[in-house]
Amino acid sequence: MATATTKTADDEKSLNDWLPITSSRNAKWWYSAFHNVTAMVGAGVLGLPYAMSELGWGPGITVMVLSWVITLYTLWQMVEMHECVPGKRFDRYHELGQEAFGKKLGLWVVVPQQLTVEVGVNIVYMVTGGKSLKKAVDTLSPHGGPPIKTTYYIMMFAAVQFFLSHLPNFNSITGVSFLAAIMSFCYSTIAWMASVRRGTQPGIKYTPKASTTTGQTFGFLSALGDVAFAFAGHNVVLEIQATIPSTPETPSKKPMWRGVVFAYIVVALCYFPVAMIGYWVFGNTVEDNVLISLERPPVIVVIANLFVVIHVIGSYQVFAMPVFDMVEYFLVVKMKFKPTKFLRFVSRTSYVALTMFLAITFPFFGGLLGFFGGFAFAPTTYFLPCIMWLAIKKPKKFGLSWFINWICIILGVLLMCLAPIGALRQIILQAKDYRFYS
Repeated sequence: MATATTKTADDEKSLNDWLPITSSRNAKWWYSAFHNVTAMVGAGVLGLPYAMSELGWGPGITVMVLSWVITLYTLWQMVEMHECVPGKRFDRYHELGQEAFGKKLGLWVVVPQQLTVEVGVNIVYMVTGGKSLKKAVDTLSPHGGPPIKTTYYIMMFAAVQFFLSHLPNFNSITGVSFLAAIMSFCYSTIAWMASVRRGTQPGIKYTPKASTTTGQTFGFLSALGDVAFAFAGHNVVLEIQATIPSTPETPSKKPMWRGVVFAYIVVALCYFPVAMIGYWVFGNTVEDNVLISLERPPVIVVIANLFVVIHVIGSYQVFAMPVFDMVEYFLVVKMKFKPTKFLRFVSRTSYVALTMFLAITFPFFGGLLGFFGGFAFAPTTYFLPCIMWLAIKKPKKFGLSWFINWICIILGVLLMCLAPIGALRQIILQAKDYRFYS
């Protein structure tokens, strides 16, 4: 009996040493900082001026500030719960869910939502990378660029991912993530500074984009999803923390939280200027990607779009790594495949090909932001950590912590229910106007 138990423990350790999330635990606090920046400041920031145009000044600023505060609070909860059981680390989101809701229910509650978020982000980033690359090429050409369809630009972006996806674990993509984090700050700064340089134009309006009450309502709801999409780091935070070493004297939550605070300062410096200045300059004519609204100066537009491409290359990998971990675990433990390099090559190549195909099939950037933001990001970011906190920590009923968590839960549920409704309408409208493979 003891031999069997020892063998099981050895097998589990051997598997964890192979899986991408747990195979390396030597990360520093600044790894946490730029992994979180890379995960957070992505395609979502470029859609914030568009969200502001649907929400208006008052509601828009209110939603932005509330989202920043609430998501920082729920991120702190997840960092704290990573080692809430002495001697045990919850290295993956679903493991924490199993601790809160039970072995089976925890998987069903967390895994579908987390996969929806991570796969959804990878699809959106395929679209973003392809569109930004096309925008850069078209801007450089005096005659509108070569007649290359968006499809092929998405395939060019995917070609890079086919190569990078074979880096074995989170720490092996540190350099890529660091470069992506720098790029995210740079293109966000370029976006709002170029907008300031352009200045407001005659005839700019700050009225809702839609002319009917129904259109304004759906636009408002979709914009809530756009904002939710912009705060996406929670879905990879435990996996990032899993790469940090932990001892009783220096638990992983200390360096992790230090990195999170740094990341959220960067988030504020990127999000609020881009959202407010972009809306101030373009009003209700702003595109769902603010860089598309910027037509001049051409060199700055090209540089900013190339920065976006570099950033989403790294961000794709940050969100894909937990998916690789889940897929490889399933193939080895459930399907009884041997943990080999060939298995990793086939599974990861297939995943990149799948996201590329879906990006080519559904290239509706704005609608995808709102839909994924409301449907999946709201639960995993805004209120699921609060529910887990109540289940695991069991704060005093009707105490301050209890009230704060229930307020976050109520707001998050409303966001989850309302945002996808507006986003689906946006997708349908964009699908009618968009030419496939343009």
